[in-house]
Amino acid sequence: MQQLTGLDAAFLAMETHAVFGHVGSVCLLDPATSPDPVTLAKVTALIEDRLHLMPPFRRRLVTVPLGLDQPYWIEDPDFDIEYHVRELALPEPGDDRQLAEQAARLHARPLDRSRPLWELYLIHGLQGGLKAIYSKVHHAAIDGVSGGDILTAILDLSAEGRTVERPPWQGESEPSAVSMLTRSALSLAGHPLRAARMTYGLARSLPTLARSPVRPRLPVVDRLLGRDDGIVLSSGGLRAPATPFNKAISPHRRWAFRSLPLDEVKAVKNATGGTVNDVVMALSAGALRRWLLAHDALPEGPLVAAVPVSVRTEAEKGTAGNKVSTMIAALPTHLADPLARLYACSAAMSSAKEQHGALPATLLSDVTQFAMPALAGQAARLAARVRLVERVSPFNLFISNVPGPNLPLYYAGCRLLGYYPLSAIADGQGLNITVCSLDGKLHFGVIADRELVPDVEAMTGYLVEELDVLCRAVATGAHHRSG
Repeated sequence: MQQLTGLDAAFLAMETHAVFGHVGSVCLLDPATSPDPVTLAKVTALIEDRLHLMPPFRRRLVTVPLGLDQPYWIEDPDFDIEYHVRELALPEPGDDRQLAEQAARLHARPLDRSRPLWELYLIHGLQGGLKAIYSKVHHAAIDGVSGGDILTAILDLSAEGRTVERPPWQGESEPSAVSMLTRSALSLAGHPLRAARMTYGLARSLPTLARSPVRPRLPVVDRLLGRDDGIVLSSGGLRAPATPFNKAISPHRRWAFRSLPLDEVKAVKNATGGTVNDVVMALSAGALRRWLLAHDALPEGPLVAAVPVSVRTEAEKGTAGNKVSTMIAALPTHLADPLARLYACSAAMSSAKEQHGALPATLLSDVTQFAMPALAGQAARLAARVRLVERVSPFNLFISNVPGPNLPLYYAGCRLLGYYPLSAIADGQGLNITVCSLDGKLHFGVIADRELVPDVEAMTGYLVEELDVLCRAVATGAHHRSG
């Protein structure tokens, strides 16, 4: 048995009739490289052979009576891989739009909590004889890094694959209510010590935050420190500007995907002295600006983006669960010039990193550790009913950049052509942009509420246009004048 952390359990508590805590991906595959046909049986055998490399895939939840403590994972004694690995086919012509629509529909279905929290679909019928694999795993079991570890366990460096020795495995019996309550009593006894440690770490961070000349305004911290003067990149408060996608969401999704050449992104990065992530933020800001202008909804000031950050230590590498924190950064959608947006993104990200670095790395996980599941779930449902996050939203959307290997990879013998993420959205944040780098490309996945952003495909098109504009600007030397 392994107990979930408070942060892991928070992704369970967030779920309502419309909000789901799982994340997913679509792998686009070329079966021409496979030495034999790509069938459901072949994919199932591949996953089954490597289950020991993907521990979350055989674990299911066991809850503590009355929701008094965080739930536990046990090795599912009734594990049935045929339930989790499935197949379907697209009707002709099997184009990208149909694939995106099918993936969005699959992503809008909650996972069954009585089984290990993942599903995988082999999708046939794509144009050009291609295949796709859509998979989803609950965020309670993985974060971006541990999700990458699972993908690494499945992928190979050649179409021939590799032989993996399967060690013996034994399921666990479900514990009794009495034993669960006893474990919880011991766990809860340590809360005062954890609370003291968290308070001490935060108190040590306040002076560093106060001295930072470039951080965004933090009203609560500023009042604690008696500092309320002007600060660079001040946002003027904790509330993000209103947009059409910052409302309560429905259970339905739309998703679009697009790949951009990494060498072009790096050319822009090198010419302007930023980072690949700065360019990703600038592309996102430009695409959002175009979309908001098209809908006559562009705010006067910048949007606010939440950027997930891994805080996984060297000792924690290879473990499952969530080891993440979040940076908050201004997203300069109010600036018309693309290069000005890029430089503003670079400055905003530098400020966000400094602010984030001044806080304890485990602050988010420490805070969520004190949330009793029974109350956390009720709080999420109440917040959804009164539209709390929609009314007081600290940021507009998540933008996440997950780096991957820059080399050819194979999935069940098929060359991996693209790896496109499908992340989670929530009330008040009905849009998410996630990008994964792989084999010389940036693979964008943009997911949104079906009603709030019905034309999400347009946004991925804007990403392409924004990169073209930036490439032309740096090629003509315009960045020297803008810098």
